[in-house]
Amino acid sequence: MTSTPTTTSRTGEATPTRVVRDHLDAVAPALQSLQSQADLISAWGTELAHRLMAGQRLLVAGNGGSAAEAQHLTAELVGRFDGDRQPFAAISLHADTSSLTAIGNDYGYDEVFARQVRAHGRPGDVLMLLTTSGRSPNLLAAAEAARAVGVSVWAMTGPAPNPLAEFVGDEVLAVDGATPNVQEGHLIAVHSMCRVFDAEVKRSAR
Repeated sequence: MTSTPTTTSRTGEATPTRVVRDHLDAVAPALQSLQSQADLISAWGTELAHRLMAGQRLLVAGNGGSAAEAQHLTAELVGRFDGDRQPFAAISLHADTSSLTAIGNDYGYDEVFARQVRAHGRPGDVLMLLTTSGRSPNLLAAAEAARAVGVSVWAMTGPAPNPLAEFVGDEVLAVDGATPNVQEGHLIAVHSMCRVFDAEVKRSAR
């Protein structure tokens, strides 16, 4: 039987268990942010279901860990979430490495998503941008490109105010917390939105 670890070492430093507990405690602000914005998450899931059922597409982008979160979202929509259903059009702009590196090489990294938005985006589509800072130049450029071609822009960010949140106005889910906890909050938001999405698809099929 393993013994229960103490919270501090003999030198007074935090033990690994204390580090884990501190991290878990730090998730609370992110969860509270999500609770206070549950209506927005629900509205996004419902609206996205109707748009994708009508033939529109979701474009998503992020950098680093946020890119992984964004790609998680497209996997749930192209694949499945709660149960079997038809696939829906969702494209991760950062996942096309040949386009990403070609655009970055020829036009600069700030253009890697914006140029793809101009290529793929159609009026009625949605561009979802995920970022902990809300300050990434390539995401801001993508948002501007989307607006210019009639694509709706939604954003998941860290604490507001930030430049991207100000750009998208009401269509921002701003999550409080440190960077790792914001990303964890984004994943919960993605799953919550997918749950609403699937429920709306199922309801509309009745």
